[in-house]
Amino acid sequence: MLRKRFGPYFSLLKPVRLQFGFGLFCGIIAAAASGAGLPFVIKFLVPLVTSDDAPTGATLALILASIPVVFALRAAGTFLNAYYMAFAGMHVLEQVRAMVFKKIQFLPLSFFSKNNVGDLMSRVVGDTTVLQTAIITSVNSLIKEPATLISAISFLIYLSVTESEAIFMLIAIATVPACVLPIKVIGKKILKKAGQAQAQAGELNGILNENFSSTREVRAYSLEQKEIDRFSNACVAFFKYTLKTVKYNKILTPLIELVSAIAIVFTLYIAIVKNIQPEVIASILTALYMCYEPIKKLGAVSNSVRQAEASLDRLEYILHTEDTVPETQEPQPLPRISKDISFKNVNFSYDEEVVLKSVNVKIEAGEVIALVGPSGAGKSTFANLVPRFYDPIEGSILIDGVDIKDVLKSDLRGQVALVSQEAILFSDSIANNIRIGKPDATIEEIHEAARMANAHDFIEAQDDGYDTEVGERGSRLSGGQRQRVSIARAFLKDAPIIILDEPTSALDAESEHQIQAALETLSKGRTVLIIAHRFSTIQHADRILVFNEGEIIATGPHKELYPTNELYRSLYDKQAKTVHSE
Repeated sequence: MLRKRFGPYFSLLKPVRLQFGFGLFCGIIAAAASGAGLPFVIKFLVPLVTSDDAPTGATLALILASIPVVFALRAAGTFLNAYYMAFAGMHVLEQVRAMVFKKIQFLPLSFFSKNNVGDLMSRVVGDTTVLQTAIITSVNSLIKEPATLISAISFLIYLSVTESEAIFMLIAIATVPACVLPIKVIGKKILKKAGQAQAQAGELNGILNENFSSTREVRAYSLEQKEIDRFSNACVAFFKYTLKTVKYNKILTPLIELVSAIAIVFTLYIAIVKNIQPEVIASILTALYMCYEPIKKLGAVSNSVRQAEASLDRLEYILHTEDTVPETQEPQPLPRISKDISFKNVNFSYDEEVVLKSVNVKIEAGEVIALVGPSGAGKSTFANLVPRFYDPIEGSILIDGVDIKDVLKSDLRGQVALVSQEAILFSDSIANNIRIGKPDATIEEIHEAARMANAHDFIEAQDDGYDTEVGERGSRLSGGQRQRVSIARAFLKDAPIIILDEPTSALDAESEHQIQAALETLSKGRTVLIIAHRFSTIQHADRILVFNEGEIIATGPHKELYPTNELYRSLYDKQAKTVHSE
């Protein structure tokens, strides 16, 4: 079962196989020193030094030196085993996390709409650690502990052969299989409870992530107590599932110790009846202890593997998730886009929810197109299909006459710049946040892009200028400043297609004016899709597409649509009244 379930992940040990193998070898040395070395010392050394003709002087010192030698081998083997297992384990952990994170980077946006961010974080951080522990611990223990067990049993068999009265020890050895019985039963319980606990850990992470991302809203609506209660309830549930896992995990050792105690009592009874010498009894008990200790540890390994199975299920949910926006196997070249974008009979839905229906539209190169309609009408989805954030369920999208499914996603997205409603900056310098648009850009090119985005002056006014750290999600800059940095990024990218997701809707009048001017400059000579929430942003649009319930019900400039389309007119008038009242 172990090899079949975890086999593909053992290959992650290949780059560190020498260190891993050396660690296993040291573990075997420690096991042999424990399982056979200690009983051997007790059996032969004790009577030698306590007899009437015991050696003295240098001979005695030399004989006694065997004790620290055995313990030194055991200590050195144990340390080196632990160190190199940890070394290999850290490598596995790094590889598993990188593998899961890499997979996540290429999953479509629909995956994130269905999965809680906090739960995904829990899988990447927590479940990978559980899997790494299981791989290293199981392989190490499945070699080291049997080596200890075999060494101890070998010594007992040796005694049974050389000491005729000690044959009863073979009966004691026969109790070893009895210790295995509870392992299987308890393992099934742990698998179920561990899965529930890890799922609840993801829920807990999700609450934390949501709360920390919404600190202003929580305080503005006095949600502190509600959030405390929600977090407390999740903690209670996590505590319940974790405690059940601990219960089944920790009950195994006492059960094995109970079987061990029965075997030891049986051994002592026979030893007293048979009047066996004390040193033989002591060595027998030591060897029996060395038999049952590995079984306890192997039981713990079984539990660890069961917990890892639950984590592996959660990780493989990510690793085996199908990419619904697959990369083409025979990509066509995509030179700089210079012609039209065509939607042909495009249909799209999120599960059962139909979002776009039979969309047919052609956007000429250099056109500025505004997408207008009520919330949920399909505007954002229409724009998101262009860079292949999603693929249509039916129909096709052509750019310069080439189906976008037939070009590499990186080639396509390299020619599309996105300026979102919420400008997302990374925890880095302002310069590096702009450089995202063109990774090999010079500082002069970054400065020029910032000037075109009306951002250069405020950046220079910062204490560290372009080297200023923006903080998490750009928290050290104002909303208008963040937006201008994101526009500078788009200028630097110099993409022929621009998608503007209403980048001025949440800004004050002064910031909106500066950004509107920058956007007009950015739009010149490019194909632009504006997802319009504010109609003030579409004044310079060449054409407006009116969406309603997933369909384009009208198209044309404002002066044509206003008198002819009732939906457009109502949306426009409603917003005009809102602006006037302000």
